Amino acid sequence: RRVVWNSGQQMWAELHEQAWRYFGGSARYVVLDNLKEGVLKPDLYEPALNPVYAAMLAHYEVVADPARVRDPNRKGTVEHAIGHTQATALKGRRFESIEEQNAFLEHWEVKWAASRIHGAERRQVQAMFEEEERAHLQPLPITGMSYFTEVQRTVCDDSCVRLEHSSYAARPAPIGSKVLVRIFERRIEIRDLRTQALLRTHARVEQPGTVVMPMAERVFNPSRETRFILSQARAIGPQAARLCEMLFAIEGRVGQRKLWGIVNLSRRYPHRFIDAACAAAMEQGVHSYRHVKALTERLVADALAALEAATPSPSASPSTLTQQHALIRSAEEYGDLFAHVATASAATTAPTATQSSESTQP
Repeated sequence: RRVVWNSGQQMWAELHEQAWRYFGGSARYVVLDNLKEGVLKPDLYEPALNPVYAAMLAHYEVVADPARVRDPNRKGTVEHAIGHTQATALKGRRFESIEEQNAFLEHWEVKWAASRIHGAERRQVQAMFEEEERAHLQPLPITGMSYFTEVQRTVCDDSCVRLEHSSYAARPAPIGSKVLVRIFERRIEIRDLRTQALLRTHARVEQPGTVVMPMAERVFNPSRETRFILSQARAIGPQAARLCEMLFAIEGRVGQRKLWGIVNLSRRYPHRFIDAACAAAMEQGVHSYRHVKALTERLVADALAALEAATPSPSASPSTLTQQHALIRSAEEYGDLFAHVATASAATTAPTATQSSESTQP
């Protein structure tokens, strides 16, 4: 018996492992209720098991048989043990931690529950297990179950899948197809989404941006995305286009992420600074997006500092405004213009006022 805070597909499988280690062997056949941790879709003929639970059963060579829906007579009496435990071992007790509660349950199991006389069989529980049941248990495997999580990924046009900001080769999966990726602690498995067949296995990398792909599998023919990126680079400048073409020739389609990073700098910085940074990067022999970004930021910062130094401070004496110029008219001309406008406005409103006064006479 174990107490856990919450249940899940991995926790449900781990509880099976703990039970089989306790008994010293695994069962050959398991009848389970249709809870989601074990059965995703109940079906009389082809029930869909939870993938983590199914992998754990396969690791221990155990066959699972989900119980029929609404057919309690085909299920075991194991649920009676829950009420028995609550009414005897746990009734009226409080524990400071869940570890303390599990330690008490294990002590209670050994000292009392296993040595008691079963009410229906009239025999000791531990003696029945040793004489009749232990011989039917399978030997445990040397290693325990390696747990995983599953995600779906689309194979990109460089024949890789993206996972945790890194790229993993997915051949023979075709470009544009969806694959199933199982993420273990130290490795990843790429499987066919429909048949679950294993396609590739890779060691899991920790550094983001890593490409796990042999050079022989890299794709160097340009795709539509490649041509679009190179056109964006040519719009920035000749040096940016030259650097992007060089990166694609070295890394192939896998390097398109670096090309995207370089051309997307144009959203924040002027083209001339990016082009100059690309030229400096090629001269220094460091062909990376991060280096180009750092050079661009440095060039922009230097330009802003030079502009600030050339601009006079507000405390300096204000410059004298120019009073005489060929484009500046004299004050007399503006005066004549204002007088002409005022005279025209008075002549326009005078008849209107006379006509209004005449219309009021009897």
